Amino acid sequence: MQTVIIVIHLMIVSVLIGAVLLQKSEGGGLGMGGGAGFMSSRGTANLLTRTTAILAGIFFVTSMALAWIAGIDRKPSSILGNAPATQSQPGGATPVAPPTSGGVLDTLKKVDEQQAPSGPQAPRSQ
Repeated sequence: MQTVIIVIHLMIVSVLIGAVLLQKSEGGGLGMGGGAGFMSSRGTANLLTRTTAILAGIFFVTSMALAWIAGIDRKPSSILGNAPATQSQPGGATPVAPPTSGGVLDTLKKVDEQQAPSGPQAPRSQ
C-alpha cells in the first residue's frame, strides 16, 4: 500500500512541477516573464492556477497518508521506564574496586598486572 501511495505521490510531484513551470511569471524574477507565448490568455492562466491548487491539495493528502502509514508500526516508548536488566562491562573486563590506599594510577597498574596479555603487545617504556 505504501509503495502505491509513493508512486502516486511522485507522479503528482512531477505534474505539479510542470504546472508551476508553465505558469506566467508576474514578477519577472528570472527575467523571462510576460512574453507572448501560448499561455497568454486569461482562461488558460486560471486553469493552470486551479490545477496547481488541486495538485497541491492532493500532494498534501498523500504526504499526510505516507506519514500516517509510517507511524502505524511505531510503538510509544519511555526513556524513564525501560532500564536494562543487567549491565555488563565491555570486553568482559572485571570491575575495578575503588582504591583503598594509593592513588588511581596505582589501582590501574594493579589491574593491568592482573590481566594476561592477549596477543602481541607494543613495547612499553618504563
